[in-house]
Formats: sequence, structure tokens, C-alpha cells
Amino acid sequence: MPLLKLETTVVLSDEKQKALLASLSKAVAAAIGKPEQYVMVTASQPAIVMSGKADDAAFVDIRSIGGLTDSVNRKLAQQVSTLLAEAAGISPDRIYLNFTDVDAGSWGWNGTTFG
Repeated sequence: MPLLKLETTVVLSDEKQKALLASLSKAVAAAIGKPEQYVMVTASQPAIVMSGKADDAAFVDIRSIGGLTDSVNRKLAQQVSTLLAEAAGISPDRIYLNFTDVDAGSWGWNGTTFG
């Protein structure tokens, strides 16, 4: 049920994108303490202007039913920023991250909700 949505201006080859998404999936599962089989990671390439500039940037939205605490969020912010810097060359000061703890009744899967 954890979801990481990556939006970035950086174009990656299919191979690099798959490797990055796999690394992000593992990081989310480990940090939140949920089985990776329930983690979803998506990527899209929107136009982004940050600080008045259209340079390389990223927005990362992480959602989960539980598991997102201040310390987990700080750990994920560091890990995700490092992965994006290494894989896509995005400076951490060009990355915004958003963390949302979702109520189990507001998350659906397999024809029902978790709550």
C-alpha cells in the first residue's frame, strides 16, 4: 500500500529508470517496514519550474497507511534525494518531497479497501 510517485524533468533510459524505481521501491519498503510486494512506484515527466527556473527538478509524493513518522520521513527524504542525485543528477535542493499518512478506509485494492 505504500506509494511513491516521482515526477521529474530528467529523461532516463528505460534501463536507468527501471533501476531507479526498483531502488526507490526497496528504500520505501525498508524505511516504512512494509513488505515490498505492496509497494508501488510510478514515474512521470512533467514540466517543472522551481525557484523560477526550469532546470532539472523532481517532486516526490509518498503515501502510506501508517508507517510515516517524522523520523521515517527524514530518513526517506535523505535516501530518496541521494538516489535521485546518483541516478538522475538532480541536486537535493531541487527536490520537493511530500509525505501523506492515509486512512485505511481511504485506500482501495483488490476490489475493496484496507479499512
